[in-house]
Amino acid sequence: MIVAGAIVGSGELVATTKTGAEAGFWLLWLILIGCVIKVFAQVEFGRVTVTEGKTALEALDSVPGPRRRVNWIVWYWLIMTVVGLAQLGGIVGGVGQALALAAPLTDEGRVFNEVQGRRIDAQVESAIMSRREDVPADEASRLTLVRDAAADEARAMDEPPDPFLWAALLAIPTAVLLVLGRYKLVQIVSLVLVAAFTAVTVLTVFLLQMQEDWAISGGDIADGMSVRLPPERGGLNPMHTALAAFGIIGVGAAELIMYPYWCLEKGYARDTGRDDGSDAWVERARGWLRVMRWDALLSMFVYTVGTIAFYLLGAAVLGRCGLNPEKGDLVRTLSEMYAPVFGEWAPALFLVGAFAVLYSTYFVASASYARVCADAVRVFGVGGRTEADREWWRKFFCAFFPLASCVIFVFVRSPGALILTAGVSQVLMLPMLAFAALWFRYKRSHPKLRPGRTWDVLLWLSSAGLFLAGTWAALTKIGLIG
Repeated sequence: MIVAGAIVGSGELVATTKTGAEAGFWLLWLILIGCVIKVFAQVEFGRVTVTEGKTALEALDSVPGPRRRVNWIVWYWLIMTVVGLAQLGGIVGGVGQALALAAPLTDEGRVFNEVQGRRIDAQVESAIMSRREDVPADEASRLTLVRDAAADEARAMDEPPDPFLWAALLAIPTAVLLVLGRYKLVQIVSLVLVAAFTAVTVLTVFLLQMQEDWAISGGDIADGMSVRLPPERGGLNPMHTALAAFGIIGVGAAELIMYPYWCLEKGYARDTGRDDGSDAWVERARGWLRVMRWDALLSMFVYTVGTIAFYLLGAAVLGRCGLNPEKGDLVRTLSEMYAPVFGEWAPALFLVGAFAVLYSTYFVASASYARVCADAVRVFGVGGRTEADREWWRKFFCAFFPLASCVIFVFVRSPGALILTAGVSQVLMLPMLAFAALWFRYKRSHPKLRPGRTWDVLLWLSSAGLFLAGTWAALTKIGLIG
């Protein structure tokens, strides 16, 4: 649970629910695979760190292939990290929207919230009535007129400055806290709130079964587990969103690289020590590798349950209502998932949960990026040769990532699009990380610490799946697949 603060984050809350809203239940199978498949590569990355004390970038730089100063995988990591600023921008934008809904700072913000609320309420009511057979024709027509009028009113409004003001008010103290190294309290509070909100989300899925209009049937689950592709809905191809989500749900590509740094910091590698050729070292390494595997597998179980719950809510509520969370009403639309169960309490409940999930991701991801980038300065050979230099670079990046991502959100005012853009860059890296994981397994594993045949089979299946997902995403982006 080392990166627990970021395990249930923007990929689950935004990308997964958006996939459910666009695809309905059709892609449940893909989301499930996306959660489970990466853990095997995660363990191989951790294995190198625990047994050799190497950072992720050091290990990746040893993978064979073209190189210019560093190798090809590290160069693509740099591209992915630059694009990763978009994800942080989308996250801080989502937090800004949540705070703007809870505490608007301007009159324009208050009016905007009211108009968006009327639009979404009208669309939900219209969707419910359209599924009932006993609704009089004149009532159905009235609801359609109300819905269309509310939508026209919402479209005519400019987005208020409140989310951007809140994002800035959040980014600055976050940068200060990260530079000062004040992590512990934020990590503990975030972990508790994220765990509570995830539990509430899972509970909501079960309570939804008591609502006649929203219950998820066995047929819905069967449809979701049938390996097939969804049709386009409203001119959107849900696979574009789904593939982007695939890259960042559970342990995303960026987190696969960040994970070894937390292994180093939390002591797995430090307590194992350097390989001195003794049986005692082998036993220590074997013990810490066992702890690491259980850490990864337990985390996988937690985020898989949470991710599936978010997907089912997105499909059952947003998908049936034709609501697609995006742009200025992303957070307000997402909160509607909880309305069938919690009624008028849903927005407040969701805002607290969304703040916890998104801010914890923002905080932990910024800290993680800072650590990896400080190491990258050394790996690229441009600085960071001493511990003091690395600490200076770490503090620099601790300030840079929160502030730069906030600026990105100000200029690109669509949190969902920013998060999905980063998701695409991460899913494209998955084949490279799969290749690296296989290289680590067969070329860098200690002879006395190699896994068994069952693990090898699962690792190969995982790598094949990651390669397929990345290739599919690449072909989709260049237009060879629709």
